[in-house]
Amino acid sequence: MESLNDLKDYIKSRCNSTKFLNLSEVPSNCRSEACMLGVDEAGRGPVLGPMVYGVAYCPINRTDILKDLGCADSKALTEEKRDEILVKMLKEEDCIKNVGWAAEVISPNYISNSMYRRAKHSLNEVSMTSAIDLIKKVIELGANIKEVYVDTVGPPEKYQAKLSDIFPGIKITVAKKADSIYPIVSAASIVAKVTRDHALKVWQFHEGLDLDYTQFGSGYPGDPLTKKFIREKIDPVFGYPLLVRFSWSTAELMLQEKAVSCTFEEIDEPSNKKSPRCKPINSFFAPKIENGTTRKRKKHKFFEERYLTIGNAFE
Repeated sequence: MESLNDLKDYIKSRCNSTKFLNLSEVPSNCRSEACMLGVDEAGRGPVLGPMVYGVAYCPINRTDILKDLGCADSKALTEEKRDEILVKMLKEEDCIKNVGWAAEVISPNYISNSMYRRAKHSLNEVSMTSAIDLIKKVIELGANIKEVYVDTVGPPEKYQAKLSDIFPGIKITVAKKADSIYPIVSAASIVAKVTRDHALKVWQFHEGLDLDYTQFGSGYPGDPLTKKFIREKIDPVFGYPLLVRFSWSTAELMLQEKAVSCTFEEIDEPSNKKSPRCKPINSFFAPKIENGTTRKRKKHKFFEERYLTIGNAFE
């Protein structure tokens, strides 16, 4: 992958109803030298589009690369600047040898189904699982990770303790606003944000809607274009297209207002009482007992006519 067009083509080739990975090869120097790794996400709050978790990693003694790239608080960078930094990570020789990255794109459908299923999986749990799986994946591929820096989800102390238990021997640091403190987390945040931005730009509506990203906005509930999309692009029976996180209150309230109400039939609890006329199926195979003695079952005519006997291979 060498350009943003390559990134967009890859995203378009994947199913947007579940989650998928996109990652670089492990740089040669990251296999031999001790490395630090940063973790951050993009798109946690929007009602539209995926949430993306990103990681970036490089040798501990090469923080100069991150400074040269311009990795800073990604929220303070323009979209164009973030794109420019990612392209450098993809193309410049020094980055290819020293900076690795990975991203997991988690679809709106996956997020909402996780939150609605019987054994509920909260957004925090989805987030933590993604971060942990990405770290494991990078280590599994051969990166020599010795330090991990994470932008927190929930209380940082609990999250840090959990990660320390999973990754013993690795120095774990979990902090609020980590992307504005640690350049390696800023790099991870840029990977996540650029991936999410372009995932929205190439979103394909399998429901048949003829729309592009300029017509539904950023996905945040306060965006006027997003508000318009949520109000108007609702089917009274089938609800919203897969772009929408239908578990968000913004979408739930609109569904209650505009969608057809649905009542599910209540299924009676099975009774333990057996009907006197209903025989258990095993009664048809059990030998008949009369006056305390077992009566031999008469052979079926089919067997008698052909002089066949029934053998039991397990006797």
